[in-house]
Amino acid sequence: MRRTSTMGLSFPPFTTAVKQLLIANGVIFLLFALLEALSSTQLLAAWLYGHLGLQGLAVVHGEIWQLVTYSFLHAGLLHILFNLLALWMFGAQLEMDWGYGLFMQFYFFCVIGAALVTVAISFTGILGVSPLTLTVGASGGIYGLLLAFGILHGDSEVMLFPLPFLIKAKYFVIGIIALALYGAISSSHSLGQSTAYMAHLGGALFGYLWLKFVPRRGLGSLTSERVYGVRNSYYRWKRRRAARKFEVYMRKHDRGDYHHEDYFDEYGNFRDPGSRDTPKKNGDSRPPWVN
Repeated sequence: MRRTSTMGLSFPPFTTAVKQLLIANGVIFLLFALLEALSSTQLLAAWLYGHLGLQGLAVVHGEIWQLVTYSFLHAGLLHILFNLLALWMFGAQLEMDWGYGLFMQFYFFCVIGAALVTVAISFTGILGVSPLTLTVGASGGIYGLLLAFGILHGDSEVMLFPLPFLIKAKYFVIGIIALALYGAISSSHSLGQSTAYMAHLGGALFGYLWLKFVPRRGLGSLTSERVYGVRNSYYRWKRRRAARKFEVYMRKHDRGDYHHEDYFDEYGNFRDPGSRDTPKKNGDSRPPWVN
């Protein structure tokens, strides 16, 4: 469903989920900056950075936490500033649309999806990528947010900072994704840059998959619907089984007038006695049947 709105020149609010993500990213960035500044903890910082960043070879050897933790690490001040600015500018509106829980589900769905795409492609050798390359940054989740904003608020106008003119969000998002695609192709000689662009595109891809296939209530409703579907299938099987046992019982007791369809429907539910074709005596009233 596409929504239209106009983004004014005022800053968006600090919604709860966006604020938590901003604080978490900022605190982790400052913590690593502190560890790297002290000579006694530089080795620890390098070790943590290597095991929390995303590396395809490490993930397939069991370090699956990297599918999430890489998104809280950044390679420099400009890297984190641009990511957090985009998270605030576009994520706040989406959180107001969806609410806290659904927004968090979407964001980490894109983060993990971007990581999975990056890991998968790193083993193919396409564009010179390698499973030993370390990928960091929240860009996978950010590109998912950008794509969602471009689809849901495509006619909203955003400013191309620092250029002083406005552009519709859908054209802005198309341009950003086109630049990421061009960057992935043109930087094939640079392993780190090419892999990073793959993460960007992976986040956008999983953002599109969410909007296309995930129910509006999120992954929780998808899981609950499947659980209830399995439960209902089990109950229907039990009713059909009970109906077959009843049929065997009736035949054993020489009920020649017994017809299975008179007593049970195709799901094994017992039919309402009042719905059977049996004549009613004068003054006979049957109460409603509760199955």
